[in-house]
Amino acid sequence: MVTEYLAGSQEFHVLAFKNDEEIQYDFTFNIENTPCQTVVDNKKFMHIPGRVLDLYPNEPDSTLQSYMGVPLLNARKEIIGHLAVVDTKPMPEDPRAEALFRIFADRAGVEVERRQQESEVRERESRYFMILESAMDAMMELDSDLNITQLNPAAEALFNVYKEDIRHKSFCTFLDVDHTERFKQHCKEVLDLPEMKQNAWLTGFFAQKTDGEIFPFEAALSSFEIRNQRWYTLVLRDINQRLQFENRIETLQNETQYLREELKTLQQFRSIIGNSKPIRELTADIRQVAPTDATVLILGETGTGKEVIARTVHQESTRAEKPLICVNCAAIPSALMESEFFGHEKGAFTGASEKRVGRFAMADGGTIFLDELGELSLDLQAKLLRVLQEGEFEPVGSSKTTKVNVRVVAATNQSLEEQIKDGSFREDLFYRLNVFPLNVPPLRDRGEDVIHLAEYFMNQYASTAGRKLDPLTDTCKKRLLNYPWPGNVRELQNIIERGVITAQGNKLNLDRAIPTDFDEELVSGILESDASSETRILTHEEFIEFERQNIIRALKATEGHVSGENGAAALMGLKPSTLSSRIKALKIDRSAL
Repeated sequence: MVTEYLAGSQEFHVLAFKNDEEIQYDFTFNIENTPCQTVVDNKKFMHIPGRVLDLYPNEPDSTLQSYMGVPLLNARKEIIGHLAVVDTKPMPEDPRAEALFRIFADRAGVEVERRQQESEVRERESRYFMILESAMDAMMELDSDLNITQLNPAAEALFNVYKEDIRHKSFCTFLDVDHTERFKQHCKEVLDLPEMKQNAWLTGFFAQKTDGEIFPFEAALSSFEIRNQRWYTLVLRDINQRLQFENRIETLQNETQYLREELKTLQQFRSIIGNSKPIRELTADIRQVAPTDATVLILGETGTGKEVIARTVHQESTRAEKPLICVNCAAIPSALMESEFFGHEKGAFTGASEKRVGRFAMADGGTIFLDELGELSLDLQAKLLRVLQEGEFEPVGSSKTTKVNVRVVAATNQSLEEQIKDGSFREDLFYRLNVFPLNVPPLRDRGEDVIHLAEYFMNQYASTAGRKLDPLTDTCKKRLLNYPWPGNVRELQNIIERGVITAQGNKLNLDRAIPTDFDEELVSGILESDASSETRILTHEEFIEFERQNIIRALKATEGHVSGENGAAALMGLKPSTLSSRIKALKIDRSAL
């Protein structure tokens, strides 16, 4: 009999057993307490010419008289089986028969080892086949001409094909011309690498399915040679879903950072403060338009609180749980505004080292507030018009259209009608934006609201500074009511903050906060013309002239400088862009100063 040893057990697997003329195959038997066990344990030839049962009384075959066995060893001298002859008669020693027996054992050992190796190869092939078939990544084998020779079910599903339909077709048929040349170049480059390291990681590729759908993919490309034939393996994955997740994560990160900044602003402005008639009319309009998705255009002078109005519109709308994204169109260079609005792809322009999500994408489902709208360039106005009309755009450097559902609230302190006349603003965009205009009254028209706002700001800044101030005195209230507030609420906020910083004891200090040349130089004459009134209100023409003269004095004091730490804008508590707009609107010639 020829057997195969089952390592780690006390059993032999009988490959063939000849009993007289009958041959049996493929069964097992236990070798414990048998001569076979001695052969395995000692790894030596053994011959028992007779009386086997005297040596092995527990041998199951009681008719056995003689035994000859030799172990079968592999190349590593490990037991892989044994060859044995047993007889019911004595088996005398015969050197010639023993030599033939050993020769036959050597040949049988080689055959058993080959059989085991083939079995291992088949088992490995089966495992590799199952791995290939069950893999989630698409796997392809390509020949030297880049024709597909094998592919797994994941590749069939990814490209929406059947294996039989694309086998022996070029993989390049799934790529466009530009990507085909890049792919071929990568295949050439891996051949220059050392053996066993001929692989490369492919990124930035797009493929097309048989139904026309285009998708981005990443792939591992490797090369190998068998019998002088060059082959490639390609393991690729559709990364469209991963990119969507990455974009979503990036959007959420941007929103988180943005909302952190917004919280600082919300700590300053939480609601509309005031009870004057113009404010009551404004809040009534807000209550009407806020629940709708209508586009809102907020009009008003600089510093009147247009952003507060925009926040109120958003908070009272059905989109209140979604983000409110604010963009100051005057604070961003025109060259970067498109990227700020719509985002950009990596490498879209110099300095675009990574992909960025634009403000419109961040505001999807919510509201976007476009402040200083009149500062937009004409080409960007056209793209903004498309977003308003179609609800879609393309990021800079991308051909993929992005759809968004965004409510637009815009604001300006300029006359868009005048800009339309001089050709700097699109008329069609104006009518798209001017669905529901909200006019924010200047602070000088809000009467006692000045006092309410001043008290609010005073308490806020005093709390931040860890101080407690007394209520406003009648003198302070009178001065605040008499001042014409060219910078509106923003100027009031700055003046109160300065008054809190310079407060002496527990009293707000307006002496250093309100401009020193205000009372005597301009307003005193106006107040004297109507001495019966303690709160003389300037007419619109008087206020415009006052504002003009105030700006001229600020420019003279700063030698004509608008921006900078010591510029007129900083002196007046205004943004440089806002002051520049007022200089232009009031037709002040800086060169003549």
